[in-house]
Amino acid sequence: MAIVLGSRSLSRLEGVHPDLVRVVKRAAAMAARELDFTVLEGVRSAEQCYINYGKGRTAAQCRAAGVPDRFAAPGAAKVTWLKNPLNSKHCKQRDGLGHAVDLAPYPIDWNDLHRFDAMAKLVLEAAKIEKVAIRWGADWNSNGKPREKGETDSPHFELAR
Repeated sequence: MAIVLGSRSLSRLEGVHPDLVRVVKRAAAMAARELDFTVLEGVRSAEQCYINYGKGRTAAQCRAAGVPDRFAAPGAAKVTWLKNPLNSKHCKQRDGLGHAVDLAPYPIDWNDLHRFDAMAKLVLEAAKIEKVAIRWGADWNSNGKPREKGETDSPHFELAR
């Protein structure tokens, strides 16, 4: 009863806070084969944060947030609701490490929310075992009711600090 994180997943954990890496690795060690998951992203560059912020926003909206016009992509689906794109916990924090990871059940089916929920249950249990406080992007208020108030970031897990 364990899955093996591949070299790509492990490389995506480089630069992520060791507490969060411990949680992800513990979740993998606890995962049944049908709960296989992959690491999509760990630390993001400022440029990637700008790219994400520009999705669904005009050049004027980007400028207002200090994001260069070239990142505006008003025709794309919006992927972040942060007012400051560099406030993402995927960006390096004061300790020089990323405090967030994006995970997805593998193989990935973005419409299979039941698999995302099962994966989240596993990750949250691993965090409890490791004594690391985390938040899940589909349940920001941690009340056990995913996606109740526009909480839609099912792949996202971050340190709750």
